[in-house]
Amino acid sequence: MRSCYHILLFLSAFTVPGTYAATNDTHTIPIRTHSLYAPYVDQDLQNRWFDFGGDAIVNTNKHIRLTQDRPHQMGWLWSRLPLSSDNFELEIAFSVDGQHAHLFGDGMAFWLTSTRAQPGPVFGSIDKFEGLGIMIDTFPNAKHPYSFPRIVGMLGDGKTAYDLINDGASNEAGACSAAIRGAEVTTKLRLTYVKNDYLRVSLHYKSWDEWTPCFSISNVVLPARPYLGFSALTGDVSDAHDIISVQANSFVVQTPYNASRRHATSKQKASKGWGGFLFKMILFCFACLGAFLGYRTYKEKVASKRF
Repeated sequence: MRSCYHILLFLSAFTVPGTYAATNDTHTIPIRTHSLYAPYVDQDLQNRWFDFGGDAIVNTNKHIRLTQDRPHQMGWLWSRLPLSSDNFELEIAFSVDGQHAHLFGDGMAFWLTSTRAQPGPVFGSIDKFEGLGIMIDTFPNAKHPYSFPRIVGMLGDGKTAYDLINDGASNEAGACSAAIRGAEVTTKLRLTYVKNDYLRVSLHYKSWDEWTPCFSISNVVLPARPYLGFSALTGDVSDAHDIISVQANSFVVQTPYNASRRHATSKQKASKGWGGFLFKMILFCFACLGAFLGYRTYKEKVASKRF
């Protein structure tokens, strides 16, 4: 019977509140329709989820080259379906490089806009767009106190033109300078968007697994179902502009209220689980006690009959 008592003491130690580990309240889900990897095309030289055009060419082992290192080229790559996730993260591996050491350009852009696949003068896409444009500008058209390449984020309202003469200076919602051209490691851009809250852009170009913040924008409202696109343009000067891969994920952001409710529910479930286990062990101990008492009564009766 002492063993049953010891078991009860051991189990009671685990029913003390506050001993439950916190759970991870952010769930990441891959978005297959907006992710892109080699070999990029199927046996019919098409991609199920993306269209490409202009001067874009596909190297199935390396990249989708939007423009070659030649003057006056324009190429584009656009998702066929809009993004339906409220919160998402895009990690884009890309490359900007060429044979010229001093004069090169013009640049490329990443898009999240209400329309798709419309070529134009803004790094190969249309002007007066609605949504987000992230311009990777490698050729300065005017003098600035900062260096190039320049990454510029613009929120288009469908009416405002891109300030091409001043390299988007009057359109900047966020920007940074970064030596992404000809980087020694894979160049990547990570875009994190939380609906109606913030948009954050960081870059990978200095060394492996080192991410450098570029800019953040608060209170961002993108089109409800934007298309994902990429475009590039060369003028009298040129560069090769490549898209290597796109990894898209959606995620659920837990508010403090919902997170506390989930944590409380987990604690209740855990408490119920331990309570049920403890109840079963008590029943087991009572059963053992009953069996013991019954056996002792039986032995006493047998002994009394002998005498």
